[in-house]
Amino acid sequence: MTIKQTTFLIIGILTFSAMIALFNLGADSNTVSAEAFAEAFAVDTKLEPEEITGAYGFDKAHSAIGFRVRHMGLVDVSGYFRDFTGTLNYDGKDVTKSTVEFSAKTTSVDTGVAPRDKHLRTADFFEVEKYPEMTFKSIKVEKKGKNWLVTGDFTMKGVTKQMTIPFQVVGFLPGEKGGMKMGIAAETTINRRDFGVNYGTNMPNGVATLSDNITVQLQIEANMKKAS
Repeated sequence: MTIKQTTFLIIGILTFSAMIALFNLGADSNTVSAEAFAEAFAVDTKLEPEEITGAYGFDKAHSAIGFRVRHMGLVDVSGYFRDFTGTLNYDGKDVTKSTVEFSAKTTSVDTGVAPRDKHLRTADFFEVEKYPEMTFKSIKVEKKGKNWLVTGDFTMKGVTKQMTIPFQVVGFLPGEKGGMKMGIAAETTINRRDFGVNYGTNMPNGVATLSDNITVQLQIEANMKKAS
């Protein structure tokens, strides 16, 4: 298995409250050690573990924290949080020692429709004046089966829940001005009602006007921070 097939995180991510699917975290016969993973990646890319180890900052210009919600059972409506920061401390020798944390400004929610975005900033949804940020801070990174998982505390609208998120490290590239770039991708689902977002009713046919389950998508490009 190459790095491009391997899931890991980071995100903070965000994302997002991340994420409600807690996995059974026991080891199994298919588990590959973090050391073996790092060595295989170093061979595949001609990079040594030491070269990819370090603190990476999210590159907002080349990253996206997005979500999708089903509307009236018909189509998925998409949106993004445009203002966010995040740091990933990546250990190329032992991925399980890596950490990630991030925050996103809730007022930066953007679905491309101004009246809807204004509504999303009210108490019906994100209540941005009272809860201006959502945050994620990892507490554990591990491998289960074919997946890399990050477990952490996600806080949104004053509610904190522990969640486990599968992530994929897409790869690493030398930066134009030194250091490294890395790419991370993830997709998971959360229940908005777990975080006090209860707006919406059911139509006469029983279908919800807004689905409870929200798909969260993360596409993160991060740059290794220069030593001070």
